[in-house]
Amino acid sequence: MTRIILPVDFSDSTDKLLEGAVDFAKKTNGKLHLIHVTPSDIGFAIGDMGFQYFPEVEQNEIKEELLQLNTLQQRVIAQGVDCEHYLKQGIAKDIILEYARDKNADYIVMGSHGRSGIYDVFVGSLTKELTKTSPIPVLVVPCHGD
Repeated sequence: MTRIILPVDFSDSTDKLLEGAVDFAKKTNGKLHLIHVTPSDIGFAIGDMGFQYFPEVEQNEIKEELLQLNTLQQRVIAQGVDCEHYLKQGIAKDIILEYARDKNADYIVMGSHGRSGIYDVFVGSLTKELTKTSPIPVLVVPCHGD
């Protein structure tokens, strides 16, 4: 079974990315491993008194992101593809590569934005970094247009 890591950020391109990854998983008898990396500073805000930490904001955001991951996982399973998910706080590139190594992944599937001709904007800085540094093949799915 092909092990496919699919980082998701719940942006407008997530549906297109998920569609491409599910199609790839079906063609390769693959299992999708959805991963969402949330920033470590999600509960912090700056105000008159400087930086303040609001744990309830962080907890609520993580609960919402887990619900979104569960929903995506159910969509994948409903299409006949085995799927699990993982959420962690930290630096996205490092967490994704660590998770891919832990799962002995065959591929990482990332999306492109297609907003401009400039490479960093077109592909996305995280996708660019992973394609440059990952020892695991990175498949880039165009997530713009039809």
